[in-house]
Amino acid sequence: MAQVLVLSPDGSANKVDRDSQEALQALRQTTALLLKAALKQEFPGIRLGDGAATDDGFYVDSDKDDAQVSADQLEGLAAAIKKFAKDDAKIELATVPLDDALAQASDDQFSNALIKAAAQDGQVAVYKVGDVIAVANNAILPYANVLKNYELLSVAGAYWEGKSSNPMLQRIYGTVFFKKDELEADLQRRQEAKERDHRVIGNDLDLFFVDPKVGAGLPYWMPKGATIRRTIERYIIDKEVANGYNHVYTPVLMNLDVYKTSGHWQHYREDMFPPMDMGDGEQLELRPMNCPSHIQVYKHHIRSYRELPLRIAELGMMHRYEKSGALSGLQRVREMTLNDGHTFVAPNQILDEFKSILKLMIEVYHDFDINDYTFRLSYRDPKNTEKYFDDDEMWNNAQSMLKQAMDDMGLEYYEAEGEAAFYGPKLDVQTKTALGNDETLSTIQLDFMLPKQFDLHYVGEDGQDHRPIMIHRGLVSTMERFTAYLTEMYKGAFPTWLSPEQVKIIPVKDDVHGDYADKLRNELAAAGIRASVDHRNEKMGYKIREAQTKKVPYTLVVGDNEVADNKVTVRLYGETDQNTKTKAEFLDQILADLATYSREG
Repeated sequence: MAQVLVLSPDGSANKVDRDSQEALQALRQTTALLLKAALKQEFPGIRLGDGAATDDGFYVDSDKDDAQVSADQLEGLAAAIKKFAKDDAKIELATVPLDDALAQASDDQFSNALIKAAAQDGQVAVYKVGDVIAVANNAILPYANVLKNYELLSVAGAYWEGKSSNPMLQRIYGTVFFKKDELEADLQRRQEAKERDHRVIGNDLDLFFVDPKVGAGLPYWMPKGATIRRTIERYIIDKEVANGYNHVYTPVLMNLDVYKTSGHWQHYREDMFPPMDMGDGEQLELRPMNCPSHIQVYKHHIRSYRELPLRIAELGMMHRYEKSGALSGLQRVREMTLNDGHTFVAPNQILDEFKSILKLMIEVYHDFDINDYTFRLSYRDPKNTEKYFDDDEMWNNAQSMLKQAMDDMGLEYYEAEGEAAFYGPKLDVQTKTALGNDETLSTIQLDFMLPKQFDLHYVGEDGQDHRPIMIHRGLVSTMERFTAYLTEMYKGAFPTWLSPEQVKIIPVKDDVHGDYADKLRNELAAAGIRASVDHRNEKMGYKIREAQTKKVPYTLVVGDNEVADNKVTVRLYGETDQNTKTKAEFLDQILADLATYSREG
C-alpha cells in the first residue's frame, strides 16, 4: 500500500498509509496552509485567522479592509494553489522566537492572537511557505506537489473564535483528496446535499422563511409549510390518542423556581433565556423543556396505581438560547414545538412501557417511510459528577433496563458514554441530515430523578404511597426539525398525504373550461383533498412544467373531451405519461394513495 510522509509540529516525521484518515487530515491541513499562502499572495494586506482540516474538508478564515473575499475570486486562489503544487513549493517547520513571529505578523491581530496562544517558553512552532508563516498546530505533508485533486467550494461568515461578540471574518471552505475519483464522488455528494438542503427547498417551494431583522432563529411558516406542519401534527395527535395518551396544553412560561427544583437551571442555564422579573419577587422563565409542565399535570390530582401507566402528551412550544452562529433554517432554531410525551409508571411497568413506546415510534417511521436510522443507547460518563445526577444505583439500574429492553426486542444498537441527559439514560434514534450532520430524531428516556425532586407519589394496591418512574419520549423531535428532515429526505417531493398542494387543475382554455375546473376543485375539496385551479393567462405547457417544478403530486388537465365525458387527464409528478380517467376513478386513485401514505402495495 502506498505511503506518504507526515510531518508533525514536534518535528517528527512518519510514513503512514496514503488511504488512512491520518494522511487525509494531513493533506487537508496542508491545503489550508497553502490557501493561506495564496491569500497573502493575492491580497498582501489580508489578515488571516484560523485555518484547519475538518471531518469534511478544510477552511481558512480571513479579513480585509475593503470587500471580503468573494465566491468569484475562488478560481484565482485555486490557480495560485495549483502553482504552489506545480512548483513543489517548500514547506518548512521552524521554531522561532515569539517576538520575531509577532513582528512578522505585526499588522494582523488575528495571526498575532494565534501565535501568542501557541507560544511556549518564548518560542513558537510555525510552518513557512515563502514569506508566509502559520502556527504549527497539526500535522502536514512537507511537500506541495501532492495537491492535485482539490476544490475551493464556498465562502461564508464566521465569527472570530466562534463568539458573536467578536468580528465577523470570511471563511473559505474547500475539499481535497489524493485521488481524482474520490474528489469527484465528494463533489457529487455535496451537490446532492445542496439539492436536498431544506433551506434551499423551503425557499423554492415557499414553505418558510427566517429574517434576522425580526428575529434570528424564529421561523415564519408560510401557508404551504404550515399545511405540512399541520398535517404532521394532526397525524401525531391522532396516533398518540389511539395509543392511550392524554393530550394537554400547558403555558410556555413557568416560575423559575420550578426549573431550579428540576435541575434545569443548574445544568442547562446557558441554553435558557434570561428570566423575566415581574417586579413582585416572581421570576418567569420561557420553558426550555416540557417535562416540569407535565409533572404539574400529574401532581394536580392524587394518583392511584390503577391510573398507571399515565401517558401525557403535548405539542409543546419551547425556547432555547441558541448562539446565532449555530442557527440553521428549521434544524437549529430558538423557538420550537416538541412532539413531547411523558409516561408515569410503576417500577414493574418500565420494560413493557418502553417497548410499547418504541413499537409506536417504529410504526410512525414506517408511515413516513423513514428507514435510514440507528439506535444509540446514551449513558452517563461516571467520571463527570458535575453534569450527571449523583446516584450510582439509579444510573446502573436504568441503563441495564434500557439495554434489556433492546435485547428483548432483538434490535441492534450501539452504546455511547457521556451522551445521556443529566437526569437519566436514554435511547436516541440517530439519522443523517442531507448536509451530513448527525441528528437525534427521537428519544426515549428513563427518569428516576425528577419524580424524587418533585416528590411524586401514587397510592399503591397496599394503600401506601409509592414513587413513580417517569419516561420522557419524543416520537419525531420538534415540528421544525422533523419538517426539515422530511423536506431533505423527500427532496421536496412530499408524498401525497403530506404535500401542501396535492392536485393542480389546469384548464386548457380558462374561459371555456374554467368553470368545470372550479367544480372539480370543489368536489375534491369536499373529499378532503388539497387542490387548486391555475386560472392564469399562461400557456398550458408552462403551467404543467411549473406544477412539476413545484412538485405537485397530481396535475389534472381538463379540455373539451374531459368536459364532455366528465373525465380528467392525469399526470403524476416526475412522469411524462398521461392517463385519462373518469372523475370517480381518479378520486378512488388519490384516496387510495392517501390511505396508504403513498406506499406501494
